[in-house]
Amino acid sequence: MSEVILKVEHISKQYRLGLVGTGTLSHDLKRWFYKIRGKDDPFLKIGDTNDRSKASESDYVWAIKDISFEVKRGEVLGIIGKNGAGKSTLLKILSRVTSPTTGQIKTKGRIASLLEVGTGFHPELTGKENIYLNGAILGMSKAEIKAKEQEIIEFSGCQRYIDTPVKRYSSGMRVRLAFAVAAFLEPDILVVDEVLAVGDAEFQKKAIGKMQDISKGDGRTVLFVSHNMAAVKNLCTKGLVLENGLSVFEGSSDDAVNFYLNRQSTLNTENLLDRTDRKGSGEIRFSKIELLNKNNKSVREIISGEYAKFRIHMIFNAKINHEDLIFGLVIYDKNENKVADFYSDEMGVKFKKINSYVDLELPKLMLRGGDYYVVIVVQTAIRVVKQIDLLHHVLNFKVFPGDYWNAKVNRSTNVALIDGVFKN
Repeated sequence: MSEVILKVEHISKQYRLGLVGTGTLSHDLKRWFYKIRGKDDPFLKIGDTNDRSKASESDYVWAIKDISFEVKRGEVLGIIGKNGAGKSTLLKILSRVTSPTTGQIKTKGRIASLLEVGTGFHPELTGKENIYLNGAILGMSKAEIKAKEQEIIEFSGCQRYIDTPVKRYSSGMRVRLAFAVAAFLEPDILVVDEVLAVGDAEFQKKAIGKMQDISKGDGRTVLFVSHNMAAVKNLCTKGLVLENGLSVFEGSSDDAVNFYLNRQSTLNTENLLDRTDRKGSGEIRFSKIELLNKNNKSVREIISGEYAKFRIHMIFNAKINHEDLIFGLVIYDKNENKVADFYSDEMGVKFKKINSYVDLELPKLMLRGGDYYVVIVVQTAIRVVKQIDLLHHVLNFKVFPGDYWNAKVNRSTNVALIDGVFKN
C-alpha cells in the first residue's frame, strides 16, 4: 500500500463577518469564560454555510467545514469548485498560511506552496536572491539551493532579469520564477493554486509537464486547484469537489470533474427567474431556454449536423427600445472551453418587436459528439456596452456523432462552418 503523506481530519475554518475588531472583546471574554470552565467554544456552534448568494443571518461564517481526506505519495489531487467554494482557504490551511478553527493536519515532509503570484518574494530583492530566500524558508541548505539554481533560472525563462529586483518583473515573470522555485527545490508536497492562469500558453504547458514529472517521475505529491477541467483530468489522479465550504465528492479525477459539471446542471431550473447568480441591470430577465429539434420538439440530445433551434424566453420589467437589444448565446464543452458564440449584432439582426422570446436557428449544428452547456446574455451598445441580463449554465445538452463532414464544409481548409441566425 502506498504511503499516506497527507492526512486531513475534520478541518474547519470560521471567520467573523463585518468590521474586524468591532465587538470582539465581549466575544473573546465569553470564549475565555467557557474555556476555564472546560466547555467548548460557544461560537463553534453557530455560523452560516459559505453561500455567497444569500444574506447572512449570523456574525460568523464557515469558509470550510468538516473536510477530511488523505493523499498518498505520488498522487495528484485536483481540488475543484466554483469561486468562493473554499478552495483557496483549504490550501492556505494546508500551507500553514492560516490555522484551522477545528481539525488537524498530519504531513510527512516539506510543503512548498504557490498560492498567489510571487508568493513569498521580497520585491526589493533580485530574482536570484529570492531563489535563495525561498529555499531557506523551505528549510534547504545553501548548497542544496545552489545545486538547483541554474535549472530554476532556465525553466523560468527569466535569465536576462535574474539580477533585477522582482518589483520590476511583470506578473507573468513573477509566476514563472515562483513556480520554478517551488517545483525545483524538491518539496515532498507541492501546493499550486490557480496562479498558472497568469502565465502564457507555452509556460502553462511547461508547468503542467513539470508537475507530471514531479508526481510520476519523482514520486512526490501535488495538490492542484484549477478551473480548467481538461487540465484537472489530464494531470490529476484523484479529485475533491467543494461547494459552499463543504466537501461534496471525492473520487477519481474523471469522476470528480463529471460530478462537478453535472452539479452545475442543478442550476438549470426550468424557470430561470429563480436564479440568483445572474448579472445585469434587470430591464429584461431570461425566464426559460429550450433546445428544439427539426420537429420543433424540446430536447436535450441532438445529432451532429442536424437542424437545431435555441428558443430564449424572457420577461420585460421596463420599457426598452427593442432595436437597441443585442442577444448572445455561447456554447461551451464539458471542459469549459468555448466552442461557438452567436451575437445578433454580428449577424446584422435588428429586432423590431419582441413578444416573449427570440430564436437562434442553426440549420446544421456542427459540433462534435459530446456534452455541452449554454451561456446567454442580452445587452445594449448605444454608447457603451450595458449588460441587461447574463446567466451561465442555463442549458446542458448532448450531441451524438452524425454525418459530420457531409454538411457545409470548406474543403480547402477542412473546417466546418456553423451557420445560424437570430429571429423573433
